[in-house]
Amino acid sequence: MVSTGTVGWQPRRLVAGIGVLAYRLHPRRVSSPGGRPDRFLGHRGLIALSAGVAMAEAGLLVLAAPAAVALAPQVTALPPLAVFHDLRWLFGYNRSWLEFAAWMAILVLGRSALDAALVRLAWPRGARPPRLIGTFSASLVFTLLAGLLLVPVVTVVFGVAVLPFSWPLLAALPVMLFVALPLSHGGVIPGWWRRLPPARAAGWAMACFVEYSVLGIMLPRLAPAGVVAVAGLAGVVNARAWYGLTTAIARPARARHHRLIAWVPVAPVTAVAVFAVAIGAARLIFDAASGAPPAGIAAASAASAGFAAAAGSAVGTAYTPAAHGPQAPVLVVGGFGSSCCHTGHGLADAVPDMLVQQFSYLGLDAAGKPVPQGPSASDIPIGELGDRIAAQVWQLHKQTGQRVDLVAESEGTLGVYAMLARHPRVPVGSIALLSPIVAPGQVSFPADGRQGQGMAAGYALGVLNRLVGEMSPFGSAGAERLIDSVSSVGARYWAGIAAHQTSARWLAVVPLADALTLPACSMPSNVLFVPAFHGGLLGDPPVLAMVRDFLDGRTVSGARSLREAAELMSSAAAVWRMPVLSTPCPS
Repeated sequence: MVSTGTVGWQPRRLVAGIGVLAYRLHPRRVSSPGGRPDRFLGHRGLIALSAGVAMAEAGLLVLAAPAAVALAPQVTALPPLAVFHDLRWLFGYNRSWLEFAAWMAILVLGRSALDAALVRLAWPRGARPPRLIGTFSASLVFTLLAGLLLVPVVTVVFGVAVLPFSWPLLAALPVMLFVALPLSHGGVIPGWWRRLPPARAAGWAMACFVEYSVLGIMLPRLAPAGVVAVAGLAGVVNARAWYGLTTAIARPARARHHRLIAWVPVAPVTAVAVFAVAIGAARLIFDAASGAPPAGIAAASAASAGFAAAAGSAVGTAYTPAAHGPQAPVLVVGGFGSSCCHTGHGLADAVPDMLVQQFSYLGLDAAGKPVPQGPSASDIPIGELGDRIAAQVWQLHKQTGQRVDLVAESEGTLGVYAMLARHPRVPVGSIALLSPIVAPGQVSFPADGRQGQGMAAGYALGVLNRLVGEMSPFGSAGAERLIDSVSSVGARYWAGIAAHQTSARWLAVVPLADALTLPACSMPSNVLFVPAFHGGLLGDPPVLAMVRDFLDGRTVSGARSLREAAELMSSAAAVWRMPVLSTPCPS
């Protein structure tokens, strides 16, 4: 009898063991109370809420801010990406501290309630869900914590909208991701902070990041009805991500694997460690560079030569200016942190038949010569910069009797915009812009002590700028005067250059990395792209050859593939920048 009972019991134990193993390996097969497997499509309330909210925001943006429609799918994203979405709207459009506090409270409470509802609707039916009040409380704590951690990132993104160039964004987006991934399960259950997320949860967060970037390319190109429909489909994908997240967390074995010491806030500590690494890396870069351009620029310049040779026979876009006489004077305006007066030597070697003079941020001495200056001299308001460029142009014109050609890089291009706005009759011939700051002042903030749109973001940007300035060789003020002036008048000076399209010949050479900060629109034919990072193009031989041909009146061409890649990159990156009400496309 005993032997028979034992033999009869073994198959049942084996079947039960296989069933438990299958349940753990396939979390989507969770049995509902009726005995049927729990599947994603059975969570109709989750799908309706996620898609409906995304469609509602898409409809509002189509009417009020068409340039920002690509942000709509992020409204029901997984917790850290959704907080990043909310913070950018909060930072960009507040007019007083009271308004900022009120909207912050609304967003925190609204985000916590929405996330709690999504968690409850996504929870596998065969598993016991956490109490709704517990989920709401956990989501509230997470929203506040994630908001604090992401404030520096959003501040950098705001600064990029004021002064668009790629280096800050290239640093901010990886930091945002490295903060978001260890917090991808944040607020789903009480005690989330004691453990790292399941791998599937982090995988869904990364997949959503890629999805939103692709939607950034698609949505602005659709009709309004298509925007709303595609946003709804993206909301369905968000719902699937929420279902995958809650299903992974509902597995007790997964929770036990990631649980460490009960009182250690593992997830927040991991996210904070990202900032410590980023700050330490910035300090090392500044110490190593000691005022020189980052080492990556030299590597980019070397790579640029190889790419240029490979693309030389490719069909590309071209811009052919009219020729001018020999011995034309050329004024070279360096960027932020440049020194005078040796940066223009590379261009002087490339155009030996021209008189090349470097611009000094300190102006001219009594003899009409540029005053030698160090890197810290470049932190000046762009209006003052434009006046000093105009003075040196007039001096060269007086010396040679000819119109002066300009070759400006980075901050120097801002000075060119200001010069043309403030001195419209300045005797300028051709203008070559290298690493140009395109569409500055997309957002703005008021001067210190005043109230106005972007006030809180401007204050945070000032604090961050001083922190970076303390670590940099440029002084504790960093680029404060430059940033403040671009915020107040940069957009106006940029808009004014359209009036000089016929009175001057233009060429813009844009590093491919700067496509991340370009407006999401087609670029004119005289905007060419090169495979490089921002800055350092004045020392790039292929770029100097392009400038020489332009100044000599010859055809200048660029690879069509780089232009197409740049336009795709600008659209994909727009979903991670500040939302703007309209796209400032260059004429």
